[in-house]
Amino acid sequence: MTLTELEPDALTQLLADQQAAYAELKARGLKLDLTRGKPSAEQLDLSNALLTLPGDGEFRDSSGTDCRNYGGIEGVADLRAIFGELLGVPVDQLIAGDNASLAIMHDVIVFALLKGVPGAAGPWAGEKIKFICPVPGYDRHFSICQQYGIEMINVDLGDEGPDLDQIRELVKDPAVKGIWTVPTYANPSGSIYTEEITRQLVSLETAAPDFRIFWDNAYALHHLTETETPVLDVLGLAEAAGHPDRVLIFASTSKITFAGAGVSFFASSPANVAWYLGLLGKRTIGPNKINQLAHARYLGSAAGVRALMAQHRAIIAPKFDRVEQILADRLGAYGVASWTEPQGGYFVSLDVTDGTASRVVQLAKEAGIVMTGAGSAFPYGKDPRDRNIRIAPTFPTPEDVELAIDGLATCVLLAAAEQRLAG
Repeated sequence: MTLTELEPDALTQLLADQQAAYAELKARGLKLDLTRGKPSAEQLDLSNALLTLPGDGEFRDSSGTDCRNYGGIEGVADLRAIFGELLGVPVDQLIAGDNASLAIMHDVIVFALLKGVPGAAGPWAGEKIKFICPVPGYDRHFSICQQYGIEMINVDLGDEGPDLDQIRELVKDPAVKGIWTVPTYANPSGSIYTEEITRQLVSLETAAPDFRIFWDNAYALHHLTETETPVLDVLGLAEAAGHPDRVLIFASTSKITFAGAGVSFFASSPANVAWYLGLLGKRTIGPNKINQLAHARYLGSAAGVRALMAQHRAIIAPKFDRVEQILADRLGAYGVASWTEPQGGYFVSLDVTDGTASRVVQLAKEAGIVMTGAGSAFPYGKDPRDRNIRIAPTFPTPEDVELAIDGLATCVLLAAAEQRLAG
């Protein structure tokens, strides 16, 4: 029987039961952290062989370039060939950088603000700039915009991509210069953009001729099932639509090898790549090519990456299964929450009773279970319905995941019962 169907006496008893369960939860003195989507130590151990590579005397790539020296701003060709295949982009339009794709996204925004992009009338900083933000979305995308005063506009994100009707209206405004996307296993919902949604997105008629799609393929290779969602040829779709410069692709090995010592990637049209390299060359003489060469030697091929990702899946998929099972067992009968069952990525998106997410996160924190702040998956940290909570189950042990999600479920029921009785 759902919470709304309970008689007052039954609802009062439910509240009392959850208060007692919560008191027991607090008494356990838990210290659990589900705030960020980090690989576990067990996952990081998979790539420990990287620490011995490339090895003495093995510092030249297949072209004979000495990777210990300056230069090679576009990155090591051996590694770019592997990820060009995985990301579905031409190798000569793929740049390999240092460890964080977020840094490339940040640079691209700053470069656009200061210098403009191909097709722009001038630097973006001279204009009022707005970005479309499918929600729930990635908080670090939103932080970049907020840092530089770029106005963010929410649009709804469904299972197959963002609401195109909303977007079509928004792009009539010339101040709307871009959209953030996580097209495969979106953070945090796990949404997968379909080819048709993507085709329409790259085909939009926009008032801004320099409109850009920030295509963050952070989780494209992070499957949770044996069914691997194929990477879309978004650059080819954009070119066919007559907008070859529209898409900027970002990716990294952060959750493939070492989160703090991986390799990032940028891909786009020839014009955008030339623009990016021209500006990047003023900031750096080149990336860490030794690390890139080590990755190329360790991963070996696209098939080698896929084999490594299967090992990751074996470690983390059971954790996701436990999250979904515990939520179903504890909350399913009450109708107080819904949650995603992602096919890949690093998160489960939990929607609780409207107006209670902040209370749930507060209760959890006081019981020693730290979650990402309520509203963090929305621009400015403001969830209009105060209902969304992001669950990141990859880093804790399986036992700690179970403890955390069971405790979180108690907090969800307690907050929902409090609200129901107060109303």
